[in-house]
Amino acid sequence: MDGILLVDKPSGITSFGVVDRLKKRFSPSRIGHGGTLDPLATGLLVVLFGKATKAARYLLEGDKAYLAGLLLGRETDTQDISGRVLRERDPSAVTKRDLEEALGAFRGELEQVPPMVSALKHRGRRLYELARRGREVPRPPRRVVIKELKLTGFNPPTAGLLVRCSKGTYVRTLCRDLGERLGCGGCLSSLRRLESGPFRVEEARPLSVLLEMDRRGLERRLLQVWKDKL
Repeated sequence: MDGILLVDKPSGITSFGVVDRLKKRFSPSRIGHGGTLDPLATGLLVVLFGKATKAARYLLEGDKAYLAGLLLGRETDTQDISGRVLRERDPSAVTKRDLEEALGAFRGELEQVPPMVSALKHRGRRLYELARRGREVPRPPRRVVIKELKLTGFNPPTAGLLVRCSKGTYVRTLCRDLGERLGCGGCLSSLRRLESGPFRVEEARPLSVLLEMDRRGLERRLLQVWKDKL
């Protein structure tokens, strides 16, 4: 069983959880994924079977595209709505024009400080493991590129954003920084990955549907052209 499987991940499960369920169901020789999605997030997760796991590093290098929900007026310790509320402010003065003007400051190259709730390592430990213990450590800023950032909807105190970005970009941090620039705070309320490298969520199938297939059915879903697409 070799190839690439495009999964539409549901919310409430980790990327590792998706891989684990597929592994238990189909028993491939090797399995991995090409870029983590947070449990809160939905959308495109690229899962690699067999020889295709060698393509993981190429997929991690690829650009990503997301639809994100921004909640204004709330700051949390995870930079999304799942976290402990640190501060709440009234965002009612923020207008659509204010938000569109603020977006301009985040297009192009910028330096972004990764959140504590991330899989990056500090002295061999994942940052999210340290965060669970109440620890915070210095994180050097990383250069990322926001190639497209536009407003898709505004219904105060929430807004929708389309984000196309380079690898290593944290959309939750983008939402936090946007809220700070607007003077009211903000956090990520939802996230859906639309694209990862050359792949699109329209090509994916829900995890629940894939798990109902037999081995032969799943093998027919595997993309065998990964060497040409990457």
